[in-house]
Amino acid sequence: MIQNKIVARFKDGRILKGFTNDFLPTKPLFHLNTADVGSPPTSLEVRIADLKAIFFVKDLNSKPQAHTHRQEFDPSKPAIGRKIRVVFHDGEVLTGTTQGYDASRPGFFVIPADSASNNDRCFVVKGSTKQVFFI
Repeated sequence: MIQNKIVARFKDGRILKGFTNDFLPTKPLFHLNTADVGSPPTSLEVRIADLKAIFFVKDLNSKPQAHTHRQEFDPSKPAIGRKIRVVFHDGEVLTGTTQGYDASRPGFFVIPADSASNNDRCFVVKGSTKQVFFI
């Protein structure tokens, strides 16, 4: 069974790190198995409506301060999909590409423009966005 490493960022500012094997963008909830060091693993039910975004990451122990996220595309690498910029209600900006944005759906995937980022892809919850536009 494939375990995706994720960082779940909630609308209220909470952040949970762990693994999931049952996330589907069309389902209203999924399970997150926490990965807190020194604590026993816990399986939590997470509602998509409570989230800002789900970041599918390369490393759960990465420190966000260790990398300055770029919002520009690498000109030496062709972008696959449509270039998009997402502005969240809290002011955070995510720039990347998408192949499945549909304003009528509850969310969509974005591949970050910064290929050196710890984020492989991100599922953006539409209700957490202030502005979404193609660039």
